[in-house]
This record gives sequence, C-alpha cells and structure tokens, in this order.
Amino acid sequence: MSPWRAALRNAVGLGLFAAVTVGAIALTVVLTEDRIEANEERVRQAALIEILAPAAGGGEDVDLSDTMSIESAALGHREPQTAVRAWRDGEILALLVPVRIPDGYSGDIQLLLGIEVDGRVAGVRVVAHRETPGLGDAIERRKSDWIETFRGHSLGDPPLEGWTVRRDGGDFDAFTGATITPRAVARGIGRALAWFEEEGRDLLEETP
Repeated sequence: MSPWRAALRNAVGLGLFAAVTVGAIALTVVLTEDRIEANEERVRQAALIEILAPAAGGGEDVDLSDTMSIESAALGHREPQTAVRAWRDGEILALLVPVRIPDGYSGDIQLLLGIEVDGRVAGVRVVAHRETPGLGDAIERRKSDWIETFRGHSLGDPPLEGWTVRRDGGDFDAFTGATITPRAVARGIGRALAWFEEEGRDLLEETP
C-alpha cells in the first residue's frame, strides 16, 4: 500500500472515530442535562412545599400551578426565572421567588424564598450551592435549622441594614466556623425583601 493511501486510510479512520466520540459525548450531555433538570425540578417542588407547610398547615392543599416569568437584578437573576404564586381556597398565600446570591464563599448560592402577602418571610430553602462541606453547607435544612432563622421576619424587622450577621452589626447569627456564607445569605434575603416592597408586591395584584 502506498504511503498516500495509508495516510488517507488513517485520516478516514481518525475522522470516523472522532465523529463517533463526539456523537457519544453529545448524547451523554443531552441525557445528563435532562436528568439534572428533572432532579432540579424535584428539589424545587419539595422546597416549595417545605416553605409553605407551616403557613399552610401542612401545605398539601396549596395550589402551586400559578407560575410567572420574572427577571430582576435585585434577585441576582441573569436570565428570566420562574416565580410561583401559592393559592389556597381562592386566596394568595405567598409569592415564591428564586434568588441567586453571587457572593457565597465558593460561588453562587441558589435560594427559593417564600414571601407572605404581608411581606414576612414564609420560609427559605437552598436549592443549589458549592459551599464547604462541614462548614458552609450548614445553610442546608438537612444539615442544620439555621435557615429557619429568617422565617417570620420582614423588611423593617429588621431594617435593611440589619439583614446581615451580628459580626457586621446585623441581627442574625452566623454559624460556627463560617461567616462569609451566612452573611451572603442574610444580605441576599434582605435585598430580595426590598425588591418585594418596591416591585414584587405588584405581582400579587395581577390576575392569574
């Protein structure tokens, strides 16, 4: 076989191998993305129920089908996100909004924040983060009850400047071994409550 034909055969072989490899990777990415999205949706739905359970006496009969697209820099959004108005017996219980906090110790912290119609925090759940295991991950409800600290508070209780940790003169405790993570979460929730008073409350007036 001539050197030219050998080189051509090798090139064709490498091309076919590359095409098959790229196809396999693309298929894996697609299948993985679908699985990740499904898992994220399950986490989100569980968080919605957990947030509303105390205010709704269990949360089982709450209607969470009233969704809307929102986008706000005050909530840390980089693109449109899905908010939910929770209903029961024809009345709105709370507005549930996704909040991205960009200044966690290890990057973004994704929250789901429930705000009752009077502006009080119905509850908060962390849906994604990369904080340090054993330290910053105490923001997860399954690791500690620290995230429940915010339930029942509103903008004014405390004022916006109080929405940080006590080390900074705020009203909220940090947790042992970590300050950056709880500080970021407290400040992020405070900003979200300010957004609610300035803009978000109007969403409660819209007809579904």
